[in-house]
Amino acid sequence: MPISSYQALDLFRWLTEKEDIVILDVRNPKDFSRFHIESPYPFELHNISYYDFMEAEEESVARVPAGRRIRIICAKEGSAKYVAEILDKHGFSDVSYLSGGFKSWGNMLVPKLVAAENDFQLYQFIRPAKASCSYGLLYEGEMMLFDPSRNIDFYLAFAAKNGCTITQTFETHLQADYISGSRAIAEKNGAVFYGNKKDFGDSNNPYTPVVDGETHRFSENNSSPTVDVIFTPGHTPGSTSYIINKKYMISGDTVFIASVGRPDLGGQAEAWASELYKTIGMIKELNQDLAILPGHYMNWEEANKDLIFTTSLGDATEQNKAIYSIANEADFIQFIKDNIREQPEEYAIIRLINANTEQVDNDRAEELDIGKNECAATAYAKAQVEKDAVS
Repeated sequence: MPISSYQALDLFRWLTEKEDIVILDVRNPKDFSRFHIESPYPFELHNISYYDFMEAEEESVARVPAGRRIRIICAKEGSAKYVAEILDKHGFSDVSYLSGGFKSWGNMLVPKLVAAENDFQLYQFIRPAKASCSYGLLYEGEMMLFDPSRNIDFYLAFAAKNGCTITQTFETHLQADYISGSRAIAEKNGAVFYGNKKDFGDSNNPYTPVVDGETHRFSENNSSPTVDVIFTPGHTPGSTSYIINKKYMISGDTVFIASVGRPDLGGQAEAWASELYKTIGMIKELNQDLAILPGHYMNWEEANKDLIFTTSLGDATEQNKAIYSIANEADFIQFIKDNIREQPEEYAIIRLINANTEQVDNDRAEELDIGKNECAATAYAKAQVEKDAVS
């Protein structure tokens, strides 16, 4: 059988439909350990370096399960194609490699319809490689975006496919873990770029400040869905949530399904933790039936049966009651201090890029933007560090 390539969305479909495939990641063990393919369901994954195939071909081939459908992944594509040719030479009959390499998986976005009512549609765009979510609200030929990634071609194509123009793009905060697409979309098609002054005031972005308590609509249409702005500082000083039609809360990195956003990424853990504690108190007073739509997730177990990351605010606070029930600010700040762990070194420069105070070329942006997020404040992180230290 001729060697073929496949697309990232093909791989996502195979994994979510539980097809019988073997993933062979031929990157070096260091890169593999930092981040690799994840799926809602168990699958077979092997890491055998491209260099192993170069230096010990026979031994490396022997480590690959025979008679199986092999789907190969590398960083950029070339190494995976090379290994596919080796396996083909050794009699493997169903071998293909990921077009574009791991970066194509890293940039992939999967649209999921969250709600369709009153002539509007609300979509969650899942980015599996980053464990992050962005959102799109569509209404009568217009589309609002919330926390778009740098893969702006996807959003523009999605809008066009649905007969929409992107007219507004909202940021929940100045992102540290991935490069935002709001500025690029605004420059591309003139969409209004909204952000909180406390995060974007010192940036070089052409943004419009949001105001706590204000309501946004589509083209000032009084019958359109409403987007209420609610300031939720703590993860960053300017963290902001958006409540759509009083029912759906795009919570950014403030409310997660299995944690809350960590307030130490800016190097001011105590001050920002104090703000987060006040925000948590306010959140507990909101309608607990609100559907939470988070900016990130920790793992696929948080997804519902439709593979959408959402839960009610009441369930989120109950699931994280160890955090939400902390009785006083001092204990909360201590909890944050106990869970501080080192943030990825890339975060510092990503902040500068998102503030438009530093520019990088596309290859460097790809390098910085790959890898899973580290935005949750959770005891799990500290426990993992302690486990690693003794293992």
